[in-house]
Amino acid sequence: MIASPHPAAPDRVAAAGSLTPPMAPPSRRVTDAPTRVFHWLFALCFAGAYLTADGERWRLVHVVLGYTFAGLLGFRVLYGLIGPRQARLAALGRKLAAAPGWWRSVRGAVWPPQPAGLAAASRQGQNLAMAGVIAGLLLAVLPLTLSGYATFHDWGGEWLEEVHEFFGNTLLALALLHVGLLAALSVWRRQNLARPMLSGRIAGRGPDLAARNHSGLAALLLIAVLAYWAWEWQHAPARPTDTAGAPAAWLQRDHGDDDDD
Repeated sequence: MIASPHPAAPDRVAAAGSLTPPMAPPSRRVTDAPTRVFHWLFALCFAGAYLTADGERWRLVHVVLGYTFAGLLGFRVLYGLIGPRQARLAALGRKLAAAPGWWRSVRGAVWPPQPAGLAAASRQGQNLAMAGVIAGLLLAVLPLTLSGYATFHDWGGEWLEEVHEFFGNTLLALALLHVGLLAALSVWRRQNLARPMLSGRIAGRGPDLAARNHSGLAALLLIAVLAYWAWEWQHAPARPTDTAGAPAAWLQRDHGDDDDD
C-alpha cells in the first residue's frame, strides 16, 4: 500500500510559495531620459540664475547659468524637431491649436447643460492650460537670454536691464504657475503627474509611448553641461583686489550709486 503524504506537506508548499516576491504593478514609459534630464537641468539653471541675479559676487555664476539655459533651449528645440514622436514640439502645437474647438465645446455643453460634455471639456481645458504654460516658458527664454547677453556687455543702457528683469520675473511667474497647476491637477486626478519627469513611467497597462529610453543621449547632455561648467570654472578671470583687500571690480561697478554723491 502506498503511504499517504504527510498532512503538513501542503502547508509547507503554500508557505514556500508565499515567499515569492509580488510582481511589480504594470506601468508604461511615457517620457524618455533626454527629456527628463533637460527638464531638471532647465529648472536648475533658471533657479540658480534667478537667485544670483543681484550683486557682483555671483555675476559670473549668473552669466554661465544663463548661457547654459540658452543652450538647453537649443537642445530642446532640436530634439523637438528631429527627436522621437513623443518628444516632438508638434504635439505641443497640436494641443494649443485645439483651443478654438475646446471653447466651442464648452459653450455647447453649458446650455443646455451637458454634464458629460462639461467633464470632457474640463479635462481638455486642464491639458490646454498646462500646454500653454509650457509654451510660455520656452518662448520666454529667448528674450530673457538675449537681453541678459546685451546687459552683460553693457549694450542698450538701463532700459535693457529692465527688459531682462521683466522677462526674468515673467519666467518665474510661469514656473510657479506650472508647479501650481501640476500640484492642483495631481490632487484633482488623484495621481502623481510629476512622476513621468522622475521615473519616465506612469501606472497602467498599455504600450510604451516612448519606445526607447535613449539613456546614452541623456548622459551626453549631462556630460556636455558639466564639461561646459568645468571649462568656465577653469577660465574664470581672477578678481583683482585693491590694497584693502576688496575686489576692485566691486569698486568700479556700483550701478551708479556713488555717482550722485
